Amino acid sequence: MTQMIRLHDIHGGIHPAENKRQSTQTAIQVAPIPNELILPLHQHIGAAAIPCVNVGERVLKGQCIAHADGFVSVPLHAPTSGTIVDIEARPVPHASGLSETCMVLQCDGQDEWQAHPSLLEQKNVSLVEQLKPADILTFLAQSGIAGLGGAGFPTAIKLHTGNYPIDTLILNGAECEPYITADDMLMRERADEVVAGGEILLHVLQCARALIGVEDNKPEAIAALEQAVIDAHLSHKIQVVSIPTKYPSGGEKQLIQILTGKEVPSGGIPAHIGIVCQNVATASAIYRAVVHGEPLIHRITTLTGDACQQPSNWQVLLGTPIDYLLTLAGYQAQQPERVIMGGPMMGFALPHLQLPVIKTSNCILAPKAKELPLNEYATACIRCGQCTQVCPAELLPQQLYWFSKTQELDKVEQHNVFDCIECGACSYVCPSHIPLVQYYRFAKGAIREERAAQEKALRAKERFEQRLARQEQELAEKEAKRKARAEAAATAQKAKQADLAEPASAPASSVDDTLEKLNKQLAASQAAVQKTKEKLAAAQADPEQADKIPALEAALEKVTSKLKSIAMELAAAKKAAAASTTTTGDSDKGDPNSPERLRKKWETAQLRLQTAEQRLAEAMEQQLDTVSALQTGVEKQRERVNDALAAYQASQTETQSDVANSPDNHELEKKILAQQDRVAKAEERLTMARESGLDTVDALAMGLQKQRDKLAQLEQQRVASSTPEGV
Repeated sequence: MTQMIRLHDIHGGIHPAENKRQSTQTAIQVAPIPNELILPLHQHIGAAAIPCVNVGERVLKGQCIAHADGFVSVPLHAPTSGTIVDIEARPVPHASGLSETCMVLQCDGQDEWQAHPSLLEQKNVSLVEQLKPADILTFLAQSGIAGLGGAGFPTAIKLHTGNYPIDTLILNGAECEPYITADDMLMRERADEVVAGGEILLHVLQCARALIGVEDNKPEAIAALEQAVIDAHLSHKIQVVSIPTKYPSGGEKQLIQILTGKEVPSGGIPAHIGIVCQNVATASAIYRAVVHGEPLIHRITTLTGDACQQPSNWQVLLGTPIDYLLTLAGYQAQQPERVIMGGPMMGFALPHLQLPVIKTSNCILAPKAKELPLNEYATACIRCGQCTQVCPAELLPQQLYWFSKTQELDKVEQHNVFDCIECGACSYVCPSHIPLVQYYRFAKGAIREERAAQEKALRAKERFEQRLARQEQELAEKEAKRKARAEAAATAQKAKQADLAEPASAPASSVDDTLEKLNKQLAASQAAVQKTKEKLAAAQADPEQADKIPALEAALEKVTSKLKSIAMELAAAKKAAAASTTTTGDSDKGDPNSPERLRKKWETAQLRLQTAEQRLAEAMEQQLDTVSALQTGVEKQRERVNDALAAYQASQTETQSDVANSPDNHELEKKILAQQDRVAKAEERLTMARESGLDTVDALAMGLQKQRDKLAQLEQQRVASSTPEGV
């Protein structure tokens, strides 16, 4: 006999015609392997799985063909052996009628298994109690186990209860929806698997008792479960409880209330009150995975309705086309044709029959028009209040209907629309035939979209505020650098005055060491800037790394600032080295118009031009507001280079002029002029590419550098050929 516990009632509920006897007259049958299986990658709540095999690859039964994508996701396994012939978007069995990515498996009929050791074999133990709960959870996630009685929530995730202690496990065998008998037949014929799965769940949850709730219209199932509990010597842990038949007593929250008297809080989950609820079919799948090493590749599905000549229950491979299954049940097409996935209360009509069976497909209902008439046209609400009386969640369906119809989403949410389990009881009793559940579904979707838009706007606001903060920080850093430069200039002026008063020069070796050290620091800083830019670009291209972008941007600003500081120090050191060379050089360098002084002035102007162009390139890349000023500075510096070159050329002696007028040197002058024209054009193209943000900037910069190097070689040839000995 069932263990006697105090039962509690739920609010509302209805008693529709059960229509279950049609499909319970024969035992569960194993459906033959079809020629082709269609396997959607999204058969559960959460992220869709990611294919891990390619088109044209042969796979074995039980082989993983798609990995889980993230925490709330489960993998997908091949239900039989064959070849993957396509991975494409196809219609899936869903109320939306939309398409999703599916893997198409052409079956070879061999049904060849991949090696699939059980978890007991993998851990080399003989009893479930010897396994670690964490190992079981990991194995269930790898086996693709998802809830087989409802929305398909990943089982391993549901069993992760965090810091909530669990005192009661409930196995849901109520199956209150009319027509559906898949769980009923499973409990009748495979009660030992259900009980063994419950024992595994008790071990995972570390709780003391389990209740198997079954409606009293299933006496054969109750008797089979009681015997299985006795045979397993688990009467002290597991109780089979017969509950009154009423729809929707099989709802998770409703069954918990009936068996324990506890109510799951609004917006909460059963774990918050110390309870975990699993479907009996899920418990059977857990047993087959842990003890036999079988991933979730098939399920029991009810084929029923007056349009089926042999209604029954079938063990079906996932991905089996529905039209193939209906043929097994002797389906006779009706006009108009109507086939429902699920029961008449919560199911949905299929747009066509080439859709596959998935993990949540517990019933295929093919009614005749007389058996299940089409919905009549809705009329105005007469405010009878019957919907309120039957709502098991104790909501106010009439108010929810009005607010949903007028799209007053804030009021819909205030009336707890998300507590609606969409059982359809309100629509069933409505004398005006209003499709109330459809309004609630619309309102839920609209609220979710509104929340997503608000979250997106909030993220945009945060990014804007962070950008303003960065700009303010940049301005503060610029001001600090300006003050530092002013202080450095004042210090340098004082040092210069002191040097004039008491000339002194640093040893050449010390100056060279300083320049070498600064050059190494400059190269290291440039490498750090480039590496940080690459990391930032990768994070901006990958949505999963979006949280790293602010830190990378801050790091880029830091290394860029360091690079500029080192460049300034290097320029100052070079200037100091040049000044030292001037004070210790030959006496003829005291003449500011000597060829040697004019040549050094020209070379110094070239170095400053390169520094100015580098700063301009960095400003363009970072889109700073100093680009225009830097461009003007580059042009002025380019003019200084040309003036210095002209002055140096004019200082050459008559001997130099004679040498320059030689035929060979005349040809060299032509080459230099042509090369200068090429450099100018290359600079124009590089500037245009940077302003337009083209991806050819790096290539053009390399080309410009090559042209400059060639020009420098030609000019060195000219200097060498025109400079007299001793200059």
